[in-house]
Amino acid sequence: MGVDIQNFIEGLMTALHPMNILWVLIGGFLGTVVGMLPGLGPATAVAVLIPITFGMDPTSALVLMAAIYYGAMYGGSRSSILINTPGDGSAIAATFDGYPMTRNGQAGQALTISAIASLIGGIFAIIGFILLAKPLAAFALKFGPAEYFLLFLFTLSAIVSLSRGKMVKGFIAMAIGLMLSTVGIDLQTGVHRFTFDIPQLSEGIDFLVVIIGVYAVGEVLYNYLNLDRLKNKNKLGKKWITKDQWKRSKWPIIRNGPIGFLIGVLPGAGGSIASMLSYTTERQISKEPERFGKGAIEGVAAPESSNNAASVGSFIPLLTMGVPGSGTTAVILGAVIMLGLRPGPLLFEESPEMVWTLVNSMFIGNIILVIINILLISVLVKILNTPPRVLYPLILVLAFIGTYTLSYSVIDFYILVIFGIIGLLMKLLDFPIAPLILALIVGSDMEQNFRKSVVAHDHIMNVLLASPVTITLSILTILSISYPFIMSWVQNRKSKQADAA
Repeated sequence: MGVDIQNFIEGLMTALHPMNILWVLIGGFLGTVVGMLPGLGPATAVAVLIPITFGMDPTSALVLMAAIYYGAMYGGSRSSILINTPGDGSAIAATFDGYPMTRNGQAGQALTISAIASLIGGIFAIIGFILLAKPLAAFALKFGPAEYFLLFLFTLSAIVSLSRGKMVKGFIAMAIGLMLSTVGIDLQTGVHRFTFDIPQLSEGIDFLVVIIGVYAVGEVLYNYLNLDRLKNKNKLGKKWITKDQWKRSKWPIIRNGPIGFLIGVLPGAGGSIASMLSYTTERQISKEPERFGKGAIEGVAAPESSNNAASVGSFIPLLTMGVPGSGTTAVILGAVIMLGLRPGPLLFEESPEMVWTLVNSMFIGNIILVIINILLISVLVKILNTPPRVLYPLILVLAFIGTYTLSYSVIDFYILVIFGIIGLLMKLLDFPIAPLILALIVGSDMEQNFRKSVVAHDHIMNVLLASPVTITLSILTILSISYPFIMSWVQNRKSKQADAA
């Protein structure tokens, strides 16, 4: 897509119209608030607010829904950082170092770098959208079942490789997540698998229920066990980041914005994979990987830059091909079709003013959101001053409300409690939780793409060598699994040489 200067300027003028700025402000604020609530997230927020768009100008409606989406990307990390409870799947990585920063009295700095990283990642993605929308959409079309299977496999291998010193536990957690993803009706044969004649399990176990259970309920139970020994270090601290923290964060932000954008362009990949990949990549290339998981600010900056960029990138397949790039854009697709728009290749020729208004509104919206989120820091951190005996029951109430709103099923309450206990046990036994969650999120799609690719290519080796993309992903998967062992061997050799000297 060549950059049409005239349409770009017209789109900027339309985006700067007071009414559209108001919609950006409303959508961004609502998205931020909903993103903080466990179990809701951007898809739910957009779906609930679709009735508001009826009768609206289609361009303004799309601007509003987009603002809700990337606003929720900002908001999802707020609860991850403050109370170790991700708003949705894409905010999981923010818990790894964001919550330890809060426990270390650096909540304000964690929230600030999260907002700044989201802004910069979003800007990178918007520039990428302007320059590369059509070429990237054409590239995404080349991703068949084999490519998607290996992309998911590489993502899982990368997250397991984080479990240095406990890789066996990481593989066990991943295996449990993959097994859980098989619950429900097999999409290819129609057979019920592991549903135990419970109708509510026919559609599988909702990964958001598992996330809320393992993180929110599990964390509350763990803290209740340690309530008497728990020291309240969860203070605001400094709001603004130091020069050293910015130095540590700037390159992770710059590196991972484009990564998130490219992952977002792939239909179905989404912010969860983007943020996880960015976090694992940053830890593997770090000179001090042992700092990660203990409050490393770059461990917050990298995934936050990535997941916001992914939300922008997901609009490329939506607008250029009419293919949703994420669960949220699937909801938006339904809404824009109801508004009389037909996303696809002709949209850029037939309605260029709408596309460029959307792009410019994203730029304006990201600036507005970083201001809102930094101004809200002092208000949000007051949550941490709530006495634990009051705060933890409130978190449990939010967890149960968020779970019930997913499908209005009482069965989900039982699943929530079960996974709360599993989360507690994993914490007590020092099992990594991220491999289980990510495996559950991608497991079903990974299985279906594997089966399709084996049928298409006759043999697993043919799947691995099906295209340059699959060969590249296969090599990256092997390197990802091997990396911890190679680094351990190098460090042991260095220590032996030092002892000999």
